Amino acid sequence: MARTAIKALSALSTALIVGVAAVSTPALAAGKKVTISQAFQSMLYLPLYVAIDGGFFEKQGLDVDKQTAGSPSAALSAVLSGSADFSLHGPEWTAVAAEKGADVDVIANVVNGAAVWIAVAPDVKFSGIKDVKGQVVVAGQMPTTSTSLFFKLLKENGMSQSDVKLVQVPLGSEIGPLVAGQSKIAVMYEPGLDQAVAKGMKVVLGFPKLYGEYAFSSISAKRSVDPDAAARFVKGLQNALVYMQGHPAQTAAIARKEFPTLDPVVVDAAVKRMLDEGVYPRNVGITPKALTVAMDTQIALGNLKQQPNYDRFIVQSYIQPALAAK
Repeated sequence: MARTAIKALSALSTALIVGVAAVSTPALAAGKKVTISQAFQSMLYLPLYVAIDGGFFEKQGLDVDKQTAGSPSAALSAVLSGSADFSLHGPEWTAVAAEKGADVDVIANVVNGAAVWIAVAPDVKFSGIKDVKGQVVVAGQMPTTSTSLFFKLLKENGMSQSDVKLVQVPLGSEIGPLVAGQSKIAVMYEPGLDQAVAKGMKVVLGFPKLYGEYAFSSISAKRSVDPDAAARFVKGLQNALVYMQGHPAQTAAIARKEFPTLDPVVVDAAVKRMLDEGVYPRNVGITPKALTVAMDTQIALGNLKQQPNYDRFIVQSYIQPALAAK
């Protein structure tokens, strides 16, 4: 399975190279237009939506156009081609591209926990990961971090992919085989996880608690990005993250607006879980530990040769002023 991820990431890299500190913060000069390309419309990316819908970017004088690329590779390609100023996806895509020579780095944190969980049918007895041996497990199609983390956990516990009967399905559809009884174990993201819980499934393992700080999703930009726009963007995002921690009800309301077809109960539960478990970070900073843990997963899978240089790859010139602002 890892080879699929390696080929996808390597192909992307080659193609890319060639081819509220306070809510009352006064607005800056309004109207600077920027574009962000997100991999997907995802509940994981709620900090971005809070920053847009809550007016935090507007208070920084930015007019942010959000575009959905459909994949991490397409989102990053938009940045490197110049059709977007920023992209939002897992930082491993940026790290692989940078390792191949692309002039792109990470400028802000968006998701700081390994936002993956294992859910099981109500009759399954689960005392630890070794209980999945010989079982049918449904997970997202590779390359995806959820399945990559599952493989990593198996390896850490002396098992391999061959120890389970893995059924890979399109991302977001993991709940189908689980609820239908085709599999009694699923590796899931939100909001699928709380959709499954609403149907009687139980959560038995959370990767956020297992791994702690984990640079899961972040904002990437070219080194030649407009520094003024980038500084405003990171500060707006920082203010949104602070707001989310102090206003969970209002944060959930924005999530319901962004995902109107989902059951509001599921949306509220998913937002609460990700706030409680530290998936949504308290600030835009990315620690060396968070980056190392995340990139170790990619190195173990063969997608990345070595850890990126933290001091160069994580652009503190945007992060630190945003953290210091009051």
